[in-house]
Parts: sequence; C-alpha cells; structure tokens
Amino acid sequence: MATVTGSKSIKIVEPAEKPPRREAKTAQSGREAILEILARAAEDSDFLAQLADDPEKALSEYYVLSWEERAALASGDIKKIEGWVGKLDKKLATWLWCRLSQEKW
Repeated sequence: MATVTGSKSIKIVEPAEKPPRREAKTAQSGREAILEILARAAEDSDFLAQLADDPEKALSEYYVLSWEERAALASGDIKKIEGWVGKLDKKLATWLWCRLSQEKW
C-alpha cells in the first residue's frame, strides 16, 4: 500500500494477487500471427484442443488478427489462409485439416 501526501491523503491499494502473465505474442501482422498460430497448433496439443473447443478464446491473445482472419482460422478455410500466407506445408496445415475433419461449420 502506498500513501500520497499533500493537502489530501490518497491510499493506493494493490491487489492481493496479480493475474498470471501471459506470454506476449511477437506477431506484428495478421500474416505473421496466422503462421505463428498454425505452427503452435502443430506443436502444442493443448492449444490444438483449445482451438477445436473454443477458437475465439484460443485466438484472443492474437490482437493483430482481423475478424476475417479469425473466422478463417476458426473454420479451417485453407484456400483463404493460403491466399494470405502462401502454400502451407504439411506441418502448418495440421490444424486446418483437423478442423475440416471435425465437420464443425
């Protein structure tokens, strides 16, 4: 707790527990974020499961994504994503093929 003195005293109370820090994402553009997300999904099974269950929550930390990029990732729209980032190799396409096989539209 800190106190500011002067004509009036003001007390600043800090929360007892700080929220956990999330790892900052390095992507500076939608294209970079898409590639980062696809690579992460290919390597991190927990993130892949989160994308499948709740894409909106999984993508919430990627602030640079447009609504159209989020929708394409959530639905597994390979054509649209490859139009933005170029042809995907098998590893980067892992999430998209998983999403398409779920038949969640």
